[in-house]
Amino acid sequence: MLHLVFCWHFHQPDYRDADGRYQLPWTYLHAVKDYADMAAHLEAAPDLHCVVNFVPTLTAQLLDYSAQFDSGDLRDPLLASLISGDLYALPAPEKRRLIEQCFKVNHPTMLEPFPAYKRLYTLWKTIDACGDAGDVGDGCGLNYLSEQYLADLVTWYHLAWTGETVRRARPDLLALFNKGEGYSPQDRRDLFDLYGEVITSLIPRYRQMAERGQIELSATPHSHPILPLLLDFHSACEARPDLDLPQAKSYPGGAARARAHIDAALNEHAARFGQRPTGFWPAEGGLSDAAVQLFSQAGLKWAASGEGVLRHSLAAITSHPKIDLAHKATWCCKPYKLPGAETALFFRDDHLSDLIGFEYKGWHGRDASRHFLQALDEVRRHASGPNSVVSIILDGENAWEYYPYNGFYFLSDLFADLAEHPTIRTTTFSDYLDMFPQSHAPLPHLVAGSWVYGDFCTWIGDPAKNRGWDWLVAAKRAYDGAVGMLPPDTQALAEALLKSCESSDWFWWFGDYNPAAAVASFDRVYRQKLKRLYETLRVMPPAYLDAPLCQDGGDGQNRVESGGVMRRGGV
Repeated sequence: MLHLVFCWHFHQPDYRDADGRYQLPWTYLHAVKDYADMAAHLEAAPDLHCVVNFVPTLTAQLLDYSAQFDSGDLRDPLLASLISGDLYALPAPEKRRLIEQCFKVNHPTMLEPFPAYKRLYTLWKTIDACGDAGDVGDGCGLNYLSEQYLADLVTWYHLAWTGETVRRARPDLLALFNKGEGYSPQDRRDLFDLYGEVITSLIPRYRQMAERGQIELSATPHSHPILPLLLDFHSACEARPDLDLPQAKSYPGGAARARAHIDAALNEHAARFGQRPTGFWPAEGGLSDAAVQLFSQAGLKWAASGEGVLRHSLAAITSHPKIDLAHKATWCCKPYKLPGAETALFFRDDHLSDLIGFEYKGWHGRDASRHFLQALDEVRRHASGPNSVVSIILDGENAWEYYPYNGFYFLSDLFADLAEHPTIRTTTFSDYLDMFPQSHAPLPHLVAGSWVYGDFCTWIGDPAKNRGWDWLVAAKRAYDGAVGMLPPDTQALAEALLKSCESSDWFWWFGDYNPAAAVASFDRVYRQKLKRLYETLRVMPPAYLDAPLCQDGGDGQNRVESGGVMRRGGV
């Protein structure tokens, strides 16, 4: 029997400014498309067990969106545009931004299948090209687009972002697809209300599956910081000794900040899901000896990372004969423990996880499911020991827009096939440890790293990334010098802003290999958060925060897969 753990990582950084206004819309869009679809797939396969990892910043925003639907006080401008009665009156720059946002989809799977949506795009590109040529410059070309065009566009964008299971369960939604054009204010209100129903139901649905024992809900340190880097910048050199580091020698008070993120995650998760998580998927699978000790002190039963971290760690062992790293099934299919730590460590199978994340999007769902089961069976035949466990850990939202029908057929076939498989048993990390409490192997030391290539180069080492860290260090020093003199409510706001600035997400995008538009968006939000932190501390923000940290994102679409939102675990 091969034990199989799926861990679906649900994460969005906090896109809100200090006033609660959303700078980017990805939380609510992924909620209706991806988090809703995964819930439905799991509900349709009640005998399939897995782990679902909720980052606290995501659950906080889901609850905030639910409150917006209840109150009608909308703080997301894109969501508000869905029911706006005055789109045509928008100033030209805002109108252009709205139009460009409404075409930010994977066109082959989310735009081209819908002729009416595709016509809207063709018309826009024609007008936009004329403007570039000078025929209707200075935004005048926007005047050729009617109020109805804008109403149809925001409707189609929100239709395209609905999950496949949502469509199949809602005849009223399919009627809006079939209508195609001429959407009325009532049509848009109905779609808005549907979004509210889906988003408001998500946390109760996942909580119910956890309470009946089908899934395990895990968490991540609060705002998705890479704890090993907060604890010690030099941990990045364990896997990459030649790596350039920020000018700042260390992150001030990093250990206290790491504990703050851990404690906040444990408490907020318990408040939202009824019980503390027993395990963590650390931000980006970032582990180090020091981070694992903090997890153990917090009482965490397990944590997980990528196979690159384990590979580097096993290769560094000199106390006994080298492990044959060429035969992965003999060393990757079991948990490990560090000396003095009670937290069991699981490691992601990069190849199998990346098959789902990147390869199967172009396959027929049935063929992909069969291929995946054959790959698992190959692991089972070569694994050592009767209690082998395979960890499939990947992004729970971004892969599916590159699949036809949002991965509906692949996930349906895979979950159904696994439910009937005679030699593969789906489980959770905690249930596995309960069944086999002595299954772990000793690991004398972790070579610090993440699930991406087993190092931290995605977040540190690049000149732009290092500059982002130096800016954060400067802000933390200002925080340390001023926060104690502020009223308690202002201290709490400053603490929340600092947590958000410490997120790994901003550093992911810095650098010239990512798509320019995405780099610019995340660069802008990061600088806005830093500026607001200084203002909250009643300290003048540095002038450098008024200029982009990254001067040019480059044509990253040619250099990264999936628009830069995902990475493969190995080279």
